[in-house]
Amino acid sequence: MIGVFLFLFALLFLFVGYPIAFTFAGLSLLVGFWVEGIELFAFVPYRLYTIMGNTILMAIPMFIFMGVILQKTGLAERLLESMGKLFGYKSGGLAISTIIVGAFLAASTGVVGASVVAMGVIALPVMLKYGYDKKLATGVICASGTLGQIIPPSIILIILGDVMGVPVGDLFKAAMIPGLVLVGCYLLYVIAYTTVNPYVAPPVNFEVNESKSQLIKEALSNIIPPLTLIVIVLGSILSGVATPTESSALGVAGAMVLAMCYGGGTWTLMQESATETVKVTAMVFAVLIGATVFSMVFTYSGGDSIVENFMTNLPGDKWTFILLVMLVIFVLGFFIDFVEIAFIVVPILVPIAEILDINMVWFAILIAMNLQSSFMTPPFGFSLFYLKGVSPPEIQVSTIYKGVIPFIGLQMFLVILLIVFPEYFGFE
Repeated sequence: MIGVFLFLFALLFLFVGYPIAFTFAGLSLLVGFWVEGIELFAFVPYRLYTIMGNTILMAIPMFIFMGVILQKTGLAERLLESMGKLFGYKSGGLAISTIIVGAFLAASTGVVGASVVAMGVIALPVMLKYGYDKKLATGVICASGTLGQIIPPSIILIILGDVMGVPVGDLFKAAMIPGLVLVGCYLLYVIAYTTVNPYVAPPVNFEVNESKSQLIKEALSNIIPPLTLIVIVLGSILSGVATPTESSALGVAGAMVLAMCYGGGTWTLMQESATETVKVTAMVFAVLIGATVFSMVFTYSGGDSIVENFMTNLPGDKWTFILLVMLVIFVLGFFIDFVEIAFIVVPILVPIAEILDINMVWFAILIAMNLQSSFMTPPFGFSLFYLKGVSPPEIQVSTIYKGVIPFIGLQMFLVILLIVFPEYFGFE
């Protein structure tokens, strides 16, 4: 039971605010030294060397760098302005525009924090100015900003591909339909809700001198460049022309070209983008190193055997396992980040899923869809804090919490659909 107590104590330390990487690494070192001695960690350097030499993980800093560059070029501002002029005259038009722009940002940047902050700074003041309901406005921004978790190129899909031993290209391909369906669910919800309750999202009449055709041309001129980059990056992966790592480098080159086209390709922008990329990448790999040490001690102490025996002897075979895993990941998402869950919890589940003969690509997409909600579930959803940080004072944290509840429900509804009807999403 040492491994199980190790896991529970680690969660306890997390809940009181200790950094995840140092919590798992520190506790594991103490317990491992107590159980076996220093000899247990003889292979840690070799494991770390293997991690650092993993070419799949090289795609993480590259895609982050690509996203930060695009975010700093003003891509979100241009898209939101164009879409707002096109759809603003409809009830809920600004919310619809925000979701569409969120989908584009997810496919071209994939950086959740940058997307939420950008749309919070640009779209939220406009929606509040024209009388939008605060809960709807904040919920739409948080939900659309987190689409980068499931729409490729998604960082979590790269991590899951490495942890679960599944080709990242297969995960990108498998995530396309669920990601687009989720966008469609968001749009249908907003349209239906604002149709029944038009007062929550009144039409906006922007004073524009352009005709409708000119507005469409303007919108296309802002959409086509990032869309081209999306097609090049994802198309090269899905067609097999390039690996995810190679396409990430291609994406960075394309982002630099777009930055120069938008007039933002300066040395300062590149330096700031590189600095932010290093910070995020260092966080991800620090967690990975801590999770590696934890995994060694947890496995040696027999914790994985206890979990495996419990899961494989559940009534209802694999379906009980799937439902229990989805519930556990959803609850953990209230308190810890997707990176920690992916590196620490998922490796425990993978051997059990293989024993139960579960389609690993389908299982990975289920986990990714579930992990997406961790960005929006109170009390520690990062998107909630990102938005609160750039919101006007009248926006309370409780307002944001209430605003995201319908969108969390839509995410869980889609997870259920993926479990019950996998064939409709391209899974056998």
